[in-house]
Amino acid sequence: MTALDRYVRLESEALWRAEPNGQRRDVTLSFGDATLVIADATGRPLAHWSLPALIRQNPDDVPALYAPDEDASEILEIADPTMVEAIEEVQRALAKSRPRPGKLRHWLTGGIIAVTLGLAIFWLPDALNRQALAVVPAPKRAAIGAEMLDTVRNQTGAVCQSPRANAAASRLAQRIFGAGTTQQVLVVPRLAQGAVSLPGNLILLDYDLLRTADDPAVAAGFLIAAHAAAAENDPLADLLKQAGLTTTFRLLTTGEIPNDILRERANAMLNDGTVAPSADGLRGALAAAQIPQAPYLAAVDARTGNMPDLGTDPMADEVIPLILRDSDWVSLRNICNV
Repeated sequence: MTALDRYVRLESEALWRAEPNGQRRDVTLSFGDATLVIADATGRPLAHWSLPALIRQNPDDVPALYAPDEDASEILEIADPTMVEAIEEVQRALAKSRPRPGKLRHWLTGGIIAVTLGLAIFWLPDALNRQALAVVPAPKRAAIGAEMLDTVRNQTGAVCQSPRANAAASRLAQRIFGAGTTQQVLVVPRLAQGAVSLPGNLILLDYDLLRTADDPAVAAGFLIAAHAAAAENDPLADLLKQAGLTTTFRLLTTGEIPNDILRERANAMLNDGTVAPSADGLRGALAAAQIPQAPYLAAVDARTGNMPDLGTDPMADEVIPLILRDSDWVSLRNICNV
């Protein structure tokens, strides 16, 4: 997104109140993928607010007051005019990509009647899931992914952040997924699977994997495996399938998924393991990104005792382009030590 890309490195100070009657505290603001990241003085994220859902409480007044919901359960006070202008511009850009209010609801009403009259009941869940996946916009997917991440923070730890390491993670994503990628790599202190894809092009990466790896090809391999698994099995599609028809209806009609559903699915992804990509899919994805198999396979074997069989590595006799500069690799490996 042009507007969000322009402000991706913008930071500013603000005052944050975590509850209606709570005490204000100094925080730092920065932009995530369709989210506003609120961090403390050490850079530790305190909250992720969905930019599309952000509500300004005092239009045209300064300092600007923002809330993440209609109830104003939290409040941000922002005096920096550049940050206020950036938030307003990004929100306008996000609004253009969202369906107009009411349009989806009206379409759904007519669609349900037609489907109910013309098709057998066993076809309905899959059909509605496909329709939901087709119409849910990218900002909403990102908001769902951010909310899922918030629900499992007690298991993974808060997302590690530092300006240099964040930039290194972005360059790593661009190296393996392409310069125009919308994939966002977020490093967390604990993640048994190594890497997991969430809705909205969010990929969580285990910090311990970075800390113990000698080669950025290891991290690249885990990120590619998570991405390949998501390409074969959309995380949002899996969520809707597991949650049932009621949740799909609610997403289509209101654009929301209950927090308990998001929490349940996020916990399942962390505790029950993730679906591995097919051997052919992963081999092709590694080759497309020009990443060798060996470092990734050795790391998987060391972590799980089970090395996947991907067949002959197409990159075995090829010159591998630089994956990440040494300075970026060092920054990324120390992202949770800041």
